[in-house]
Amino acid sequence: MATPLATIERAPSGPAGERREIVRAARTVLAREGWTRCTAEATAAEAGVPADTVALHFPDHEQLLLGVLLDSSASVAAALAAVADSHLEEVTDLEADLIALGRAWLAPLEAFREHFAIVRHISAEVTRLPTEAVDKWQATGPRQARRELARRLRRLASMGLLDISDAEQAAERFILLVPSGVVQRSFLGALPVPRDEADALIADGVADFIRLYRP
Repeated sequence: MATPLATIERAPSGPAGERREIVRAARTVLAREGWTRCTAEATAAEAGVPADTVALHFPDHEQLLLGVLLDSSASVAAALAAVADSHLEEVTDLEADLIALGRAWLAPLEAFREHFAIVRHISAEVTRLPTEAVDKWQATGPRQARRELARRLRRLASMGLLDISDAEQAAERFILLVPSGVVQRSFLGALPVPRDEADALIADGVADFIRLYRP
């Protein structure tokens, strides 16, 4: 599958700055209005260019939106992979380290606010999105993040710290048990969750996860 950036950069040649501005505008409108209302005209208005300028760079506006979505999703997945690396590289206290991982897993909600605004919109209108867009979004974002976490959990199992036979399933359960409670209560970062409440949810989730996979 082509990379998200390649999807965007295969557009017809033209002034690079103008093309980047159109991509930025599409991302902004997508975060504000959602997929179905992010039209070529809306993108052009946000970019401050005529609609035919958008069409010149991106004849297929839907592919522009897909490129923006995949680029954003890949960035979040890469950030989460780095989080897993930094918190599971050296494990000295399994419970404490998993709690720290759960807290850090939430950091992208703040660092990638525009992305999660996009996700809130497209989750609400998912039945109206092209199937290809949904599949590629899930593969590039959530599933990729889960695969990267599974790789780190598999290593913990090889060290005898966890009893895991299916690392992909274990990664999915970690995400559901640990960060997802805060993610859901915050509506994907739209509303604040008090720190003590978030910490309690994460600690409870980690305790449940360890009970499931204790050697």
